[in-house]
Amino acid sequence: MSGRARLALCAAAATLLAACALLPLVSPATWFFQAVLVVLAQTGVGALTRRVPLARTLTLACQALVTLLLLTLFCAREYAVAGIVPGPQAFRYFAELLDSGSDQVAQYAIPAPLTPGIRLMLVGGVALIGLAVDTLAVTFRSAAPAGLPLLALYSVAAGLADGGAAWLWFLLASAGYLMLLLAEGRDRLSQWGRVFGGSGGGARAAGGGTVAPVRTGRRIGLLALGVALVVPLGLPALDGGLLDAAGAGSGTGTGGGTISAVNPLVSLRDSLNTEDDRQVMSYRTTTEDTQDMYLRIVALDDFDGTTWRPAQRHIEDVPGTFPNPVGLSPDVRRGEIRTRIAAADSYAQDWLPMPYPASGVDVSGKWRFEPVGRTLVGDHGQTTRGAQYTVRSLIVQPTARQLATAPEPPAELAREFTKVPGALPEVVAEKAREVTRGADNHYQQAVKLQDWFALDGGFTYDTQVEVGTGSGAIARFLRDKRGFCVHFSFAMASMARTLGIPARVAVGFTPGTAQADGSMSVGLRDAHAWPELYFEGVGWTRFEPTPNRGTTPEYTQTRTPAGEESEAPEVTESASASASAEPSADESCSVEQKRLQACPTESALAGTAAGEGGPPWWQILGLAALVLLVLLVPLLPMLWRLRRRAVRLGGHGRGEHESARHVLAVWQEVTDSAWDLGIAPDDSLTPRRAAERIVRLGGLGGGAAEATHRLASAVEAVLYAPRPRPASGVARDARLVVGALRAQAGGSARLRAAVAPPSARRLTWAVSQRWAALRAALRARMPSMPRRAQG
Repeated sequence: MSGRARLALCAAAATLLAACALLPLVSPATWFFQAVLVVLAQTGVGALTRRVPLARTLTLACQALVTLLLLTLFCAREYAVAGIVPGPQAFRYFAELLDSGSDQVAQYAIPAPLTPGIRLMLVGGVALIGLAVDTLAVTFRSAAPAGLPLLALYSVAAGLADGGAAWLWFLLASAGYLMLLLAEGRDRLSQWGRVFGGSGGGARAAGGGTVAPVRTGRRIGLLALGVALVVPLGLPALDGGLLDAAGAGSGTGTGGGTISAVNPLVSLRDSLNTEDDRQVMSYRTTTEDTQDMYLRIVALDDFDGTTWRPAQRHIEDVPGTFPNPVGLSPDVRRGEIRTRIAAADSYAQDWLPMPYPASGVDVSGKWRFEPVGRTLVGDHGQTTRGAQYTVRSLIVQPTARQLATAPEPPAELAREFTKVPGALPEVVAEKAREVTRGADNHYQQAVKLQDWFALDGGFTYDTQVEVGTGSGAIARFLRDKRGFCVHFSFAMASMARTLGIPARVAVGFTPGTAQADGSMSVGLRDAHAWPELYFEGVGWTRFEPTPNRGTTPEYTQTRTPAGEESEAPEVTESASASASAEPSADESCSVEQKRLQACPTESALAGTAAGEGGPPWWQILGLAALVLLVLLVPLLPMLWRLRRRAVRLGGHGRGEHESARHVLAVWQEVTDSAWDLGIAPDDSLTPRRAAERIVRLGGLGGGAAEATHRLASAVEAVLYAPRPRPASGVARDARLVVGALRAQAGGSARLRAAVAPPSARRLTWAVSQRWAALRAALRARMPSMPRRAQG
């Protein structure tokens, strides 16, 4: 293998080793196999174009083209010609995927689901990094700057992943870069021939083994890598450095720190549609009524008109007893319960699920407390994986009168939690005023909004609807009236804010399913989102606008105070119970089970992947053509050489001219075969001297040496004799010589001669000569064309 080919393989390996740091971020990791194929395809195309050789810009263009084709096949084949050639629709789809992928990266917790947008970002990102590394290290022969894109790739992954295995990803990325540097050093040294390394046994040639400078460079690199790994372990002050990826929270010590505005929304739609509703946690509680035991993860209170996310807030050490809930009056009836929760080993969430409002928690590990949302967030990679903890929480039971007569909230709280951005479509506020027309207070407005979504508005619960992005997402949901809990909670909270009601969105789990042993089991499909509205004297209060989900709070099902009926439709049963009574619902739609997906259907992603009748024929044909192309392109030099050998050693005419041409073709085959096996041709030598050189360098003897000299004599007769006579047996002599050369060559030389023969360059030379001749002919004809047109 040539030095440049070895360098190209090392560049591809370095890229893929650095990309391993992305594996913990997304589940499943099937995207990585696609990234491997793209990077290897880039490497193969680059190796072929450099052997031609093409200009550097053309090499880069060929690699970029094959990258685009493979990305189209993996991510946008439905919009491409033959499933692989991108057109305008494919590029528009790429833009949509990138837009949705950027939003999903901000929304999903780690590990995020492998959505089409995230897949494109991962595979495309690794492909771009791989192209940059290959261009710098191989095309421009400068491996050191190639560490910059590798560092960028690793840094992005390390900044998002948990810190548990950060040392492993750093070790892999560093090893890949070190391997790339050593490969470049060895390639450069090999160009100088024999390298001497001082005393003691001498140094071997760079091409034949490890030389002293390479051994020295390896030792220095390994020493530097060891220092980078070991030194941070002995310096506690370096906490949070390169080897310690930041967790969801930041800050140390006893008081300070902030929590970053990273949206912790789980993959709700994928969880709803999953066929494997695996358990994520179980709990036991001291209350017998579990219908309101929503396990709240976090509150999303920052609304920018596009989506909801947690605001950046101050965090502190977890107190022994939490402060009283904001706005909760002593007049409101309440009780305290204890809940023992056990999270599954497969469930790793940065936020700790707890009943709301929690008044205290007993949990081990690095957790911090965010007082506004009353949530616990993991610090420096702390997650819920396998956690067991006990939560003390309040069951708050306000009456409808207390909610209806609630005074205005504090001005500062109202200002923060009723902010509506200017980008929010006006139709949202208009629809809120229309739905709540006739309500006397904020409580009646909230009940009207809840009942409109859950009962009266004609909305359909559908988990296959995209979450939606952009300022018009809520308006589209109000128009189409199809969605799941994210749509309903986002829309109700937004509409409540336009009415002056402080609102936010909570994310967590519904109560789960009762087990025979008295515990409750919470599965993936119990993930949920719901709005929380603030009422002074009661505090943050849960509402349930999503049909077929959870339970409607009791305080929204009563009549209004003073004995008068609310003008909102009276609710005598929960929205879930009403919906589950429909004839089309099955057992999974029942209120008792409280599943996140009431009527299970295949996910949109599964439908796209599988299809009802399989992929269309043109996609199969395009994929087969791509596979054939990928397999055929590396074999083209071998196939061309086989064809040329068969033509040269085949039959020939009886005439003098045909015989002479046959002898020259046979000699050409012998010299090309010797070239493929490591004996480069020397056109300055006569046939006799060339034969002596082949015999000497090839180690030929006996009949093979005599056959080589006979061939040389036949060539001299063709070239120099006045009337050359037809020669017989030259093809037989050529096969004897080639067989002897192959027998003397090593296994690697024979493999290279078969798969990547150097003599295949003659094809590119022939194409170049014909192209030059064609250009010359066109230039010669161009001046005459205008005169011919005038005549």
